[in-house]
Amino acid sequence: MRLFAAVLPPAGALAELGAAVDALHALPGADGLRWTSRPGWHFTLAFMGEVDEAVLPDLRARLARAAHRTAPFALRLHGGGHFGRRALWTGAAGDLDALRRLAERADAAARRAGIPMEEHRRYQAHLTVARARGEGVPLTPFLAALDGFEGTRWEVGELALVRSNLPVGGVAGEQPRYETVEAWPLAGREEGAG
Repeated sequence: MRLFAAVLPPAGALAELGAAVDALHALPGADGLRWTSRPGWHFTLAFMGEVDEAVLPDLRARLARAAHRTAPFALRLHGGGHFGRRALWTGAAGDLDALRRLAERADAAARRAGIPMEEHRRYQAHLTVARARGEGVPLTPFLAALDGFEGTRWEVGELALVRSNLPVGGVAGEQPRYETVEAWPLAGREEGAG
């Protein structure tokens, strides 16, 4: 099964982002973007790809430990960014150090469970809202519109293991479906708390 570890923003945060993204649909060039499915909006922490079911018990135990070591922390959806001319996303603001630590712990849990992971890169918090259909879509107007976006603060309270079900129907515009396999509460203490 195709898996990744993630932080799933709460419904209220996603509704705020949804309102901002709705406004983007009216901009010139919006039809040149493939908009991602709102039920699937998430912050990927560690993408694992295809994982053998035999590895799942060890992976689950290691992700549970990673969550147990991490204290809940505050985030909010914030602004916008892009990867080249291919992907448009909103970022995060708040305790980004805690988010990076959780991403590193999820990546380490997968590696220690025997999952071959991509080369380690510095974590860049992003929630993809659209992908370009072709090469010629200028993202500048969309970035400008997202620049001032500030979502409401929420507390990240769990680490989720998510299964990605890729489209199989060959229907144009069909989106992947995501299902939470398991989630673990963040139970660590704040750094410096005594």
